[in-house]
Amino acid sequence: MTTRLAAVGPDSTPTPQVTSAAARDDERPGPPASLDALVRRHLPGLIRYATVLVGDPHTAADLVQEVLLRAHQRWGRIASTDRPDLYLRRMVTNEHLSWRRRWHVRTIQPTSDDVLIRRAGTAGDHAHHHAEEDAMWQLLAGLPPRQRAVLVLRYYEGLADAEAATVLGTTPATVRSHAARALATLRRADLTTLETR
Repeated sequence: MTTRLAAVGPDSTPTPQVTSAAARDDERPGPPASLDALVRRHLPGLIRYATVLVGDPHTAADLVQEVLLRAHQRWGRIASTDRPDLYLRRMVTNEHLSWRRRWHVRTIQPTSDDVLIRRAGTAGDHAHHHAEEDAMWQLLAGLPPRQRAVLVLRYYEGLADAEAATVLGTTPATVRSHAARALATLRRADLTTLETR
């Protein structure tokens, strides 16, 4: 099996391309039998999760590649877990936190108008949508990494508190606490933004 992240499309967003001569065992229920099957099943979700965490699809692709390299080296341990997919998400989260500690710099890449137009279709005010999305990215970037990770796991990835806790290596109560603090911070920031308009 070969897994490549290829830059395709007008915005050059990395897109996972998975090819395999083996049968498509990634469609079977239950835990995957191999890392290849796990990657086939969960690579798009991992890249989407990493993109929301870091705010840039190219950096997200690099982060996921680092994680998959480590996962390949540790596959025996990962395969023995109940949910290898959650283990990989936790690895993505940990790698993201490590990158943040190493670089201490966060650049926000505003989404281009072309991408927003494709996402939103033809209806609506694109300038307003663009401004709203940029404002949300700035607010998310201002949150501590754990709080941002909790919001991404809950609202972008749709994980339950227990699943998010497994990914983050904490308890569901801590996930709820981080979410409450993050949402309170976002509410305060939004009110401040509205008052300055």
